[in-house]
Amino acid sequence: MIHPRLQVLEKRFSPSILTPLYEPLFEQHQLKVYLKRDDLLDPIISGNKWRKLKYSLNHALTLDKNTLVSMGGAYSNHLHALAFTGKLLNLKTKGFIRGERPKYLNPTLRDLLKWGMTLEFISRSDYRQLRTYQHYDALPDLNANEYWLPEGGTSELALKGVAELIDEINQPFDWICSPCGTGTTLAGMINAVSKECQVLGISALKGGDFLRNEVKSLLSTEIGVRENWSINLNYHFGGFAKTKPELLTFIMQFEQDHGIEIEPIYSGKMLFALYDLIGQGYFNAGSSIIAMHTGGLQGKRSA
Repeated sequence: MIHPRLQVLEKRFSPSILTPLYEPLFEQHQLKVYLKRDDLLDPIISGNKWRKLKYSLNHALTLDKNTLVSMGGAYSNHLHALAFTGKLLNLKTKGFIRGERPKYLNPTLRDLLKWGMTLEFISRSDYRQLRTYQHYDALPDLNANEYWLPEGGTSELALKGVAELIDEINQPFDWICSPCGTGTTLAGMINAVSKECQVLGISALKGGDFLRNEVKSLLSTEIGVRENWSINLNYHFGGFAKTKPELLTFIMQFEQDHGIEIEPIYSGKMLFALYDLIGQGYFNAGSSIIAMHTGGLQGKRSA
C-alpha cells in the first residue's frame, strides 16, 4: 500500500514514454531503437532516482520517520533528488558528502542547502565505511526518527521500484541498455525482464569491475541463475563525471538530431556506447533495443 503522501507526490509526475529513435546507422544494421524517457517523470526527481527512492520513502513514512539520511558525492543526483523530495514531503534530510568542504559550493550542493538538507563533509575513508551500512537502521548513532538510505538509494526496496519501469513497457524487446553507477538499476531490470531479454549495463565509472559482484549480490534468488546480462567497462571516458571532447560532441549532435536533452555522466555515456556498439555489429539484425534515459539532467552543470 502506497502512503497517501507519496500518492499525492506521484500525481505531479508525467508519463515515462517510449520514444523511437531514427538513425541511418540503425536502419543499416536493421535495428529498432527506443528511448525510455524516465527523464520526463519530473524535472528534479527524475529517472531511476525516483524509481530507487519510491518504496524506501514509503517504508520510512509507514514507520513514521521524519528525517532521511544518506550519502553521496558533491554532484550526486541521488542526494539532489532526495533533498527535493524531502522538501515536498515535509521531511528533514541529511547528506554525508564525500571529501572536504570546497571553498565555493557547486550548483548541486547549493540546491541541497536551498531545499533544507543538512550537509556533513567527511573523509574518503569515512565515506567508504558508510558504504558498509546497508540496512535502513544500520547506521551507528542513528536517531529513532531517522531513516538511512545507502549510497545511491541501493536496497531491496529500490529493486521493486526499478522493476515497475519494465512493467510500463508494452511492446516486445530483445535488449535493454542502461547506465550503471551502483548496479541497482541494472539488478532491478534483470530481476524483472524475461530470461530471453538481454540486459546491458554501461559503467559510468573507471575500474567498474566490482559492479558485476554488486549486481550479483542484488539479484533475486527466486529467478534462478541469470546469464542474460553484462556490464561494459569501456565507455567511462576517464572516470565518473569525467568527459572527453568526443563524448561532448556526441551529446551535442544527439540533442540537435532528436530534440532530447541528455547529460554526460550517465545517459550520455550509455548512448555513446550504444551507437558505437551498433556500428561494430554487436547486436543481431532484427533486434529491438530499449535504451534507458535515467534523468539526472542537473549533472550537465558539472560537465
